[in-house]
Amino acid sequence: MIDTHAHIYAAEFDHDRDEVVQRAKAQGIEAILLPNIDLASIEPMLKTEAAYPELCRSMMGLHPCYVDGNVKQTLAVIESWLDKHPFIAIGEIGIDLYWDKTFQAEQEMAFGTQLNWAKERDLPVVIHTRDSITQTLQLLEKEQDGSLSGVFHCFGGTLEEAKAINELGFHLGIGGVSTFKNGGMDKVLPHLDMNFVLLETDCPYLAPVPHRGKRNEPAYTTLVAKRIAELTELSLVEVNNITNTNANSLFKL
Repeated sequence: MIDTHAHIYAAEFDHDRDEVVQRAKAQGIEAILLPNIDLASIEPMLKTEAAYPELCRSMMGLHPCYVDGNVKQTLAVIESWLDKHPFIAIGEIGIDLYWDKTFQAEQEMAFGTQLNWAKERDLPVVIHTRDSITQTLQLLEKEQDGSLSGVFHCFGGTLEEAKAINELGFHLGIGGVSTFKNGGMDKVLPHLDMNFVLLETDCPYLAPVPHRGKRNEPAYTTLVAKRIAELTELSLVEVNNITNTNANSLFKL
């Protein structure tokens, strides 16, 4: 299994990161992919990658919630890292209109800029959308020239949105929301094209049932895989094999 979206470099794991990694390995987690957030997250992310090189791989990008009036300067620093260190993806990037729309124009500019980095460097993108799937799809449709690939992480949308995402050549990151009683994914997951599905936790956030409300961790990827198996009537081995193949192909692991 591969956890394609985990913030195990976050402060929430500072007191027991080694134990978290060992639990992940015990559950059969073969890789943990680390999305960047902002300038402050770069150092702890790269330290975590260096501490667990057999397991962790880093991305580089600017999360939309950290876009502000200094976005151009921030993007310049982010881009400089792409020339200094190997990264598996541009991420996490996107548009978030849930918390604050003050910098929506700057978010869209940052998203477009980072999509261009992905094209230039032949890297996939890891996309964050909150209350913004429509806007994000519209921007992607303009930018998709056949060279863009990636994943809509933490997908919790409709089947129609899933199909629109797949038609653009993008994957769906399925996490803990799939286990929530009122998450709505029970109506969507059985109809998804499994060739576009990836497993993720988004830890420390969005822990799956029965750990909902507590700190999430990569070992819980197993619970997401089991939920997908239940809803798709595939075996757990089949879900793991399919999603591993998808992740290995997308991120060139």
